[in-house]
Amino acid sequence: MEIGFLNELLNTLAGQGRTLVDKAFGIGSAQKTFDKMPLTELARLLLSARGEASGVAIAREIVRRYLGLGKLDRLAFLTALAETFAPDAGAIKASFAAYAESPTPTTLIALQEAVEPPRQEVLRRINLAPGNTIGLVRMREDLLDALPKNPALASLDADFTHLFSSWFNRGFLVLRRIDWSSPAHILEKIIRYEAVHAIESWDDLRRRIEPQDRRCFAFFHPALLDEPLIFVEVALTAEKPAAIEPILAEKRDILPAEGAEAAVFYSISNCQRGLAGISFGNFLIKQVVEELRRELPNLSTFVTLSPVPGFRKWVEREAADPASPALTADDRAVLASLDGEETDPANLDAAARVLTPLLARYFLEARTPSGKVIDPVARFHLGNGARLDRLNLFADFSAKGWRDSYAAMVNYLYDLSAIEDNHERFATLGQVAASPQVTKSLGSQKSLARAPKR
Repeated sequence: MEIGFLNELLNTLAGQGRTLVDKAFGIGSAQKTFDKMPLTELARLLLSARGEASGVAIAREIVRRYLGLGKLDRLAFLTALAETFAPDAGAIKASFAAYAESPTPTTLIALQEAVEPPRQEVLRRINLAPGNTIGLVRMREDLLDALPKNPALASLDADFTHLFSSWFNRGFLVLRRIDWSSPAHILEKIIRYEAVHAIESWDDLRRRIEPQDRRCFAFFHPALLDEPLIFVEVALTAEKPAAIEPILAEKRDILPAEGAEAAVFYSISNCQRGLAGISFGNFLIKQVVEELRRELPNLSTFVTLSPVPGFRKWVEREAADPASPALTADDRAVLASLDGEETDPANLDAAARVLTPLLARYFLEARTPSGKVIDPVARFHLGNGARLDRLNLFADFSAKGWRDSYAAMVNYLYDLSAIEDNHERFATLGQVAASPQVTKSLGSQKSLARAPKR
């Protein structure tokens, strides 16, 4: 009710503001009309607007017009934001000199004001209009698409990241449970945004959220109302799972929630690509764990069943490198037999002997050029303080699972007593918390003799 009232009030202000803008700036004359004013000029107008109502009206017009543009015109506006609304180099130099000569709170404030790009204030003011937050998220999606070929936009992306980190602070996020009684438009978005194990139909969705041994939780933000930011699907089970098929099976025995001992996080999906780099997942998992512990005190194990999206590409790169010590000639022959989208079950035993130590090495030894664990899912869970608990070969024989990881999946264990220690060692030393079973899986092969290149 309160959010709805606020939106209604802001919309009223926006309508009144449109009239005020026309009067205050002479818009509507033969020379210039509000609707045809270039977007960059509208942004300048937004910066000069002093009234709340007129600012809301201009902000709403900018987003409405932007979302109606084609790809090239959107890029032109983003480029103009990055270049036209950059900080003044002369003002920065003067403010820095004043601070260097007299480092007082006053000169420091002046320096901070000089360094902050005017485009940040443009974005803040755009965000004033109701519904514009999601418009800014869509704007950043376009920016992320354009960045690889337009590195000059990096400064604008830094501004978006800075502002979004504040606007989407954990204190503003609301956790909701998604179940079969949730509004249809929310359920439709869960189907659309599922990024790990595609939801094939409404019946498939119902199997994931309605039975008593299934849960789904999502984070929402008041400014985005019914747009989920991230959601997690949970299976309540009697033990740690080693494969995804029993969890997603159409026909299975439903476990009474009170009889479950493990909560399995088997799918975590970020919904808003424009919020990439803004961390929600660590807060989500920790809060869901607390919710489940309150509801079901019988739960003793909190574990994931996670994909390994980069494993097959890494293996193929190692196999293509004749100097790689990770593979023998026999190993390469076995891998060659797995080149297709499917494999003969008769080859799985031989494949397991090759893939098991490679999978362990992928997590424990392989690193990016900057020294990070290669796998993004691993970085997420290990960074949250989880332990790499078990390697599950041939756990996901979907086309995607085979293509991405030779069907491998892993369990990350959230041991509440060890989370903080695991997190600190990973964050400060890069150490991967792993079970003895995982480290033993490296086998008798010697560790990589050279620094990994990937």
